Amino acid sequence: MKRGKKYAESTARIDKTREYPLDEAVEVLKNLPAAKFDETFEFTARLGVNPKHADQQVRGTCLLPHGTGRTVRVLVLTRGEKEQEALGAGADHVGSKEFIEKIQAGWFEFDVAIATPDMMGEVGKLGRILGPRGLMPNPKVGTVTFDVAKAVRDAKAGKIEYRVDKGSNIHVPVGKISFDRQKLVENVKALVVELLRAKPASAKGKYILSVYLSSTMGPSVRIDTQALLNELR
Repeated sequence: MKRGKKYAESTARIDKTREYPLDEAVEVLKNLPAAKFDETFEFTARLGVNPKHADQQVRGTCLLPHGTGRTVRVLVLTRGEKEQEALGAGADHVGSKEFIEKIQAGWFEFDVAIATPDMMGEVGKLGRILGPRGLMPNPKVGTVTFDVAKAVRDAKAGKIEYRVDKGSNIHVPVGKISFDRQKLVENVKALVVELLRAKPASAKGKYILSVYLSSTMGPSVRIDTQALLNELR
């Protein structure tokens, strides 16, 4: 793949033989040549699990203390008094049958979908449409609930969903490059604490094998995982 001059310059500033302390890694990334937009700060971890086994799936959510920096559009599929509750909490779209029909027709102007349990009989019809896009409401990540106000507020505040992929990797956004260093560090630490909490009981040996941070357009920096884990103990 042909890379641009900025990417080449950025790569030259990173020592690929090193594992960087978290604070230093964040500082290095923030001082690389900037893109023309506010890049997303991205976290990638390789886990010592086998996702082919159901009991070694790693999936959950994390409410980042300083959010992701994104404007999140929230759809709530509900009816009755819960509609006003969702609107009051700041949901962008609220309704039931009309939105199910819009989605079936190809409408996807939302980033998070929340549904009340009484709607799941109808929302289930959207599984093949929303599932591949990671938008299907799921009780395991708190998006199927009667407490729609809390679910909406959490989504707006920067609640992220993580899920191990087929290669045993987790890849999620943890902020914007414009965030100050301490906010990015605290977001990363909050996510790592959550990943540790989600460690499957059946996972043996080293759990977090490696961690990398990068910006949208830049190269990655490898984190000193052991030093990070020692900080969190």
